[in-house]
Amino acid sequence: MSFILETQGLSRSFNGFHAVSNVNLAVREGSIHALIGPNGAGKTTCFNLLTRFIDATAGCIRYQGQDITRTPADAVARMGLVRSFQISAVFGQLSVFENVRLALQRRRGHSMDWWRSDRALAAFDERTHALLAEAGLAEWSSHLAGELPYGRKRALELATTLALAPKVLLLDEPMAGMGAEDIAHAAEMIRQAARGRTVLMVEHNLSVVADLCDRITVLARGEVLAEGDYATVSKDPRVVEAYLGHGHAGQRQHNDHTAVANGEASHG
Repeated sequence: MSFILETQGLSRSFNGFHAVSNVNLAVREGSIHALIGPNGAGKTTCFNLLTRFIDATAGCIRYQGQDITRTPADAVARMGLVRSFQISAVFGQLSVFENVRLALQRRRGHSMDWWRSDRALAAFDERTHALLAEAGLAEWSSHLAGELPYGRKRALELATTLALAPKVLLLDEPMAGMGAEDIAHAAEMIRQAARGRTVLMVEHNLSVVADLCDRITVLARGEVLAEGDYATVSKDPRVVEAYLGHGHAGQRQHNDHTAVANGEASHG
């Protein structure tokens, strides 16, 4: 497999604070790749750099072999590098169906076609229904998006993101705030979404990471601490220390190591 998204020496400083420092990342096409690390490790900043919401202080980003380090964010999105956000972002006064159909309309070009008749927009209906079914939202189709329970709202966000037909789907903490049932459903949706595309996700829930991801990059203090499959990184003493802190010894250290390996240390 080839690498679809790569960085070399990617760095970002804010008034002397190194939020991301010399990050080398290589995401294989068709894989599910996770960025994990304690709170404040630089994960979301890294996402913002990759999707060009902020400029890099140093380093380069390549997408499908093309240097996009200075490419505008909207152009990057149109190239198929599409992301979700931690904060809920739906049109609350539109129905669930209308939210997804609106995202599908975006693929026509620069216009949202607000003036087009319902008959003309019916061409998007079949795909809209399919995405809603995939997201487990078919029965919520006519509800206002703003009235959805939190877990369903996050599912709607993922459905609208998939409507943009991304080649690389970047998910920023897609399970944040979800209950166990919603997490299981969202994980399966991501697994299905990964068929035919690449997924790069920031996620605190290590059980989800262990179950879903082919490869994991661990960040700490803005730098790459470790990389590999879950079995490898979960046994790395540096990863255990980064998540659980200094000063552990004896049986406590053993217990902490086991917690990371089992995906129980969900927050740093």
